[in-house]
Amino acid sequence: MPPHVKLDDLDVQIIDLLREDARRTITDIAQHVNLSPAPVKRRIDRLEELGVITGYTVTVDHALIGPSIEAFTELRYAGDADIDEILSAVEQIPEIREVFTMAGDPDALLRIRVNDMEHLRAVVNRLRRTGRVTGTKTLMVLDRWTRQSG
Repeated sequence: MPPHVKLDDLDVQIIDLLREDARRTITDIAQHVNLSPAPVKRRIDRLEELGVITGYTVTVDHALIGPSIEAFTELRYAGDADIDEILSAVEQIPEIREVFTMAGDPDALLRIRVNDMEHLRAVVNRLRRTGRVTGTKTLMVLDRWTRQSG
């Protein structure tokens, strides 16, 4: 497990501002935290080098760009499932957007995005045929809310 990185209040404020809007300019961030742009840029560079900031992303409203279903599928494995085994079984399936390995039951929780119900059925069936999967349970997302900071 990597060591924890010590963040001060300014680092936390900068991260929160970037979470709100990853396209925010250095100058805008500097104004919000009462620093000049150069030290803000150095702090962001340091946070990236330390691996605290791992990337910048865009949030998409999939409902606006076409049919889209989001679901979570629980995976259960026979015996003791190795995390590497779980990851190798799912990383080749592009519809799987995130994998959360769990302690206890289930062994993993997958976030899946598909076009329609037939597509979801095909992905779940493909999962059931991987390795030592003994069971799945799929929950469909009706709506979503995301906390913007914290």
